Amino acid sequence: MKIMIVNDNERMRETIKKVLEATRATFYQCVDGHEAVALYDEVHPDWLLMDIELKEFDGLRATEAIKRSHPEARIIMVTNYDDPEFRAEARRLRTNGYVLKDNLPDLRAIVAS
Repeated sequence: MKIMIVNDNERMRETIKKVLEATRATFYQCVDGHEAVALYDEVHPDWLLMDIELKEFDGLRATEAIKRSHPEARIIMVTNYDDPEFRAEARRLRTNGYVLKDNLPDLRAIVAS
């Protein structure tokens, strides 16, 4: 399994990897939306874990760009924002989940499906 983690905070990327270490996945990491769009085309991960707040090109816009080219992409928003507007936008973009960073263990069940 290939999992791409998009988060501008290195500590958070490592925490997510640790939560998912039992998956024995190969992890790819990006620090911003531009990098995520470019790397997705190269790697075609099984799962993409996307933060919303990223410098320059945020996670929602990056998700939109990836879904435009790859509608089959399985993307989970991983964020601190429990905001109805962000959740609605994630649904509009046809993401596969919305996980708050306080609930990272929930990622295990989603990526196992």
